[in-house]
Order: sequence, then C-alpha cells, then structure tokens
Amino acid sequence: MPYYESPVDGTRLHYVDHGPATGPVAVFVSSAYLGHEMWEYQMLPLAEAGHRCVALDRRGHGRSDDAWSGYDLDTLADDLNGLLDHLDLREVTLIGHSVGSGEVIRCLTRHGLARVARVALVAGVSPGVVRSPGTPDGLDPEAVRADDEVFRRDRAAYFTALADDFFAAHLPGNQVSPPYVRHMIDRCLSATPRAANGVRAVVAALDLAAELPALHLPVLVVHGTHDTSAPSALTGERAARLVPDGTLKVYENGGHGLFATHAARLTADLRQFIDAGAARGDEPAGAGAAGR
Repeated sequence: MPYYESPVDGTRLHYVDHGPATGPVAVFVSSAYLGHEMWEYQMLPLAEAGHRCVALDRRGHGRSDDAWSGYDLDTLADDLNGLLDHLDLREVTLIGHSVGSGEVIRCLTRHGLARVARVALVAGVSPGVVRSPGTPDGLDPEAVRADDEVFRRDRAAYFTALADDFFAAHLPGNQVSPPYVRHMIDRCLSATPRAANGVRAVVAALDLAAELPALHLPVLVVHGTHDTSAPSALTGERAARLVPDGTLKVYENGGHGLFATHAARLTADLRQFIDAGAARGDEPAGAGAAGR
C-alpha cells in the first residue's frame, strides 16, 4: 500500500496511483471528511482511458495517519506538494473539490507552478465562504460557530441530515441510492474527530481572494447552481473572475456532491480539459530556468 511522509512533520500519508505511468497526470484532492474514494467515478474511467490518476488521503482521513497537528492550510498544502515531489510528477492537472480547492491554490502560491500545468476547482469553497476582508458578503461567523457546535455533538446525525442538500437529491436527475449515501456518510465518519474539526476551521478561515490572481495557468471552475455548501456567487463565480485564465462551467441543479450526481459530465469535462492541454503541449508555468 503506497505511503509517503509529510515533509512538514513526517506524518505517514496514503495515496493511490492508478493508470499508466506515462499518461497525462491528474492529481485529485478530496473534500473535507472524505478520502480518495470520493473520486471513483472520475479516476477509474480516466485511468482506463490512459491517464495517470493520483489521489491522496489528507492527514486524519482515509488510510493516512491520525495526526493531532497540521490542520492549517499551509501544512495541508505542503502535504500535497510533498506528494508531487515524492512521485516527481510533471505537467500535472491538479483537481480539488470543496476545501481541496483551497489546498490546491495554497500549494501553488506557496510552492510555485513548476510541476503543475492546469487546475480544476470542482465545487470549491475558494476564495472563501465565511465573512472576511476578501469575502465581505460571506456567512456570519457566529452562525458558523453555532453550526460547529451541532457538528461536534453528533457528527453522524449531522451528515445524515445534510445528505439531501449535499447531493441536491430532491432535484430532477440527481438521484443517488440510499446505500451510496450511507457509504459516503460512513466514509465521512472515518475521518477522525480532530481532523474533521480541524478542516472545518480551515474552511471558516479561508480567504484566498488575493492569491487567485497569481495562478497564471489555465483554471477550470465547475460549480452547481444548487450548491448550498459553497454558494456559487461566493465561490465558483468569483474564483473564475479572479484567475487570469479561468473557464466557468455551471451544472444546472448541481449540488456540492456533483462528483456523483453529475459524474459522467464531470469526468468528460475533466478529460477534455486535461487532453486539450496535453495536445497543446502546455508547459508548467515557471518551468525551466525560472524554476520554483
């Protein structure tokens, strides 16, 4: 089972590496509470189509070590960069969902663009969802703190109550089976309480509006019209405007869990995005003499 050590503190982190070693590389960064398994509807078909698909389990998530510390955006971004270095990946398409979008952005602004050619932000919470200098119209911090208390009291009930909204399952075309929903709740509960609350704090503090303009590479932003976890006006639409080379794709009726409800469409859009860059021979920004 493949592991690598965090360059920050040596925490043992699990990753999966599927598909041919010579294919175009896509690295997936998951939502809060979930590990690499959330990407099964994207990673398997892309790997079968000849792409190299890599995904990590964030510290405290999935099969990675149950670390007490390191739940800050810089450390999580360093963990991600450590995976790119460990596998010596080049011309990568970085794909982040939800809080994974923040890890992707901070990884690039902190470590440079030499290894990365393209970025996809899928239902991202970036630039931020809670009121801050960069997100003046964001959610009330007091309401977020109250929600945190509900989460701490009973995570199982919390995930179960919000499952319908997460998938926007009440809307046409968004059917997900009860067994699948139960599976995803179980996977969320596999994240340690420390990790789950730590990542929630990262989301609450996220304010990346000033960092997005530094992403001088193609950025695909995918967002649903009914994403209650990351309302598009605060996140996807703003992110697409703030990056120098952004493309926004809006999924009608899509919720936060569009990786499942809109799986085939998302996979096709990611494949087109990756393959278009490979066909152009995109070189990672900063590669060569400029370096990192």
